[in-house]
Amino acid sequence: MTSPTRDLSRFISQIEYGDLPGELRSSMSKFFLDTVGCGLYGIITRSGRILAAQALEKGGKEEASLWGHGWRGPLESVGLCLGTWMHAYELDDYHGGAKLHPGGPVFAAAIPLAEFLGSDGKTFLAAAAAGYETMIRASLAAGSIAVRKRGFHLTGICGTFGAAAAASRLLGLGPETTANALGLAGTQSAGLWAFNCDGSETKRFHGGRAAQAGLLAADLARRGYTGPTQIFEFGDGGFLSAFSGEGDPALLTEGLGTRWEAIDTSIKPYCCCGSVHSTIDAILDLREKNALKPEDIEEIEIFNHSVVERQCSWKYEPLTALNAQMNIEYCAAVALADGAAGPAQFSEERFSDPAIVALAQRARFTVDPEIEKKYPQTFPGKVTVRTKSGGTYTSSREGPRGSPQNPMAFGEVAEKFRWVTESIIDDELQAYLIEISQRIGELDSLAPVVSRLAASLPAAGA
Repeated sequence: MTSPTRDLSRFISQIEYGDLPGELRSSMSKFFLDTVGCGLYGIITRSGRILAAQALEKGGKEEASLWGHGWRGPLESVGLCLGTWMHAYELDDYHGGAKLHPGGPVFAAAIPLAEFLGSDGKTFLAAAAAGYETMIRASLAAGSIAVRKRGFHLTGICGTFGAAAAASRLLGLGPETTANALGLAGTQSAGLWAFNCDGSETKRFHGGRAAQAGLLAADLARRGYTGPTQIFEFGDGGFLSAFSGEGDPALLTEGLGTRWEAIDTSIKPYCCCGSVHSTIDAILDLREKNALKPEDIEEIEIFNHSVVERQCSWKYEPLTALNAQMNIEYCAAVALADGAAGPAQFSEERFSDPAIVALAQRARFTVDPEIEKKYPQTFPGKVTVRTKSGGTYTSSREGPRGSPQNPMAFGEVAEKFRWVTESIIDDELQAYLIEISQRIGELDSLAPVVSRLAASLPAAGA
């Protein structure tokens, strides 16, 4: 029998390292290093500490290592923590067209399971690539904009598929069992954008919950538990009809194995919503070229897509780090003031600074008809800054730094990794992880890498 779900399941179960084009292998090495860095930073965040404390308190079977804590516990508990950490500070990779963050759910499931199974590097990378491709295609097939407009967070609802695909491949599940795993994953899909009402921590949790759900789905399917094997395309309660009311199931399998959507995943240079990165690039350009200072600014006009207006634009008032990371007016203001948009720019001291708040409130959003035609296939941005002395300065970007239009080389990703993790791990471990990321496919086992991550870290509070 053939169907979109079954065809995708067959692809997942049969993918080998040799099937990955060279460009994708290189990309997966970057995605791995970047996501590990995001996960290490997540250890020290408030949400990260809460999840770790819960895992340690509940305990359980020693199956996988919880980074930085010298502790081993159940795969699903570790996956929940890792996925939350990896998505904990808006540093993780994203796919523009799919409007989601694949790294967290996929690697948070794949790394602990590969450790548990003793998987080699080639199998690990093939599984991670299958997870990225599955998660991204699930969103594209559903229609990412339609899903987002209904208030669903695509990382959460599609992440279960990515995690289940990676786990199924690592476990060596056959096509039918993998289809059951995808069905079990899809029925656990969840994630709502309501976190934007007050900047709550549920967004951080979605990546971890997706990893946990995917691991559970693959394990249950391995044991013979069944899930709907038409989870995507079934008319009554299938993923596409339930989450978007429309969608195109053909996008699940069109060009599968020859056109890799995962290659178009973007890496973030800034720790805020990916939809605002082109705006930050434009602001930094204007700041550098015109020596702009906050006190000189009369108004910042931000041009972007109507969906970006919906999810990222409101009169800025300081509440939480996430509230600042999602607000395009704040991001533009702090980038103009500081010339940066890293973790320091989203500390409570900075996002509550009266001068930055006042500058953010002098910003306004305008829906741009040209960007309406392009987003989310690309993430363009345009900014006009007007000064109190009457000057007007405009800059635009077709795609932000780190996107397919302006990609980051491995060296740039390594540099990001260093500044993200500099307060968490030492120089020697940084150098080891950067080096090992470039040759994951050569490893006989991922376990030695995880053992280095597992050791207790003072930054973890362990």
